[in-house]
Amino acid sequence: MKDFLVKNKITYMQNTTDKIASKFLGKRTEGSSTYDDSLILPIPREENRKQYNISNEDLPFVGWDIWHAYEFSAMSENGIPVTRVLKIKYNCNNEFLMESKSLKLYLNSFNMTRFGKTIKECLEICKKTIENDLSEKLQTKVEVSFIENHTPRIEIFNQFKNIMELVDENNIKVEQFKEAPELIKTEPSIKKEYYLTFDSLRSNCRVTHQPDFGDAFIYYESEKHIKEESLIQYLSSFRSEYHFHEECVEMIFKRLQNVLNKDDKLFVSALYTRRGGIDICPSRWTPNCEIKDVYSLIDLNKFARNGTKQ
Repeated sequence: MKDFLVKNKITYMQNTTDKIASKFLGKRTEGSSTYDDSLILPIPREENRKQYNISNEDLPFVGWDIWHAYEFSAMSENGIPVTRVLKIKYNCNNEFLMESKSLKLYLNSFNMTRFGKTIKECLEICKKTIENDLSEKLQTKVEVSFIENHTPRIEIFNQFKNIMELVDENNIKVEQFKEAPELIKTEPSIKKEYYLTFDSLRSNCRVTHQPDFGDAFIYYESEKHIKEESLIQYLSSFRSEYHFHEECVEMIFKRLQNVLNKDDKLFVSALYTRRGGIDICPSRWTPNCEIKDVYSLIDLNKFARNGTKQ
């Protein structure tokens, strides 16, 4: 009876999220020709986290969600177009994430709206407006910056090794394409650090079912060794999963943490390729873990990338 109630509660929560998200997703929308903060849709994180025994009150990780909007544009009072790359940052310890199409529509509502007498004033007003709007909607502190041509471009996660270089692909058979944590296999080992990247992560939008592609970066330090072949099979099993980017990263983190020892260090990040002019880069790590490159990713004064996809 208890399992039945839990299952039905999860189904209800999933339906609630889908109902919120489907306001815009999968539909033809005109957006707004003038600034409109009502377009922003917050999605409760709890609804997905509860499925994986992640409690908002006792998160097993710390981390940030970083967004890049490559097509932000507004106008000065003189009608001069002002176009920049917008970087958005907020902590994962809040109750909500943003639905990406609603963010796109919200940002597009700035396109034909006039702010400030000069380009500098326009950017300052837009920055303050966006920070206030998103902070209010997500009920947490949201910070933004505009990426300029002179903004330092930083290459990050170069110490991570492509996991495919550590295995013989002829010995790997991938047959499951729905998230399958039972695929993850470990073996005893000496305490060791592992820096791994998987450049073929694919998941799908939970409402439109459009594919999302990204590079996953995984670090752990443990006396357990996660067999690389099994990790490839597990990460490949996301190809037919329907989740938001942040949810996928948290699912991967929790599944790996479940097979490691209690106090092991663990870090999971995904740099997704842009879709609709926006990319999302969630990172989660245990409080005892420090990957210095992630601080460049969350630094609003830097443009941190890895490889050619981002």
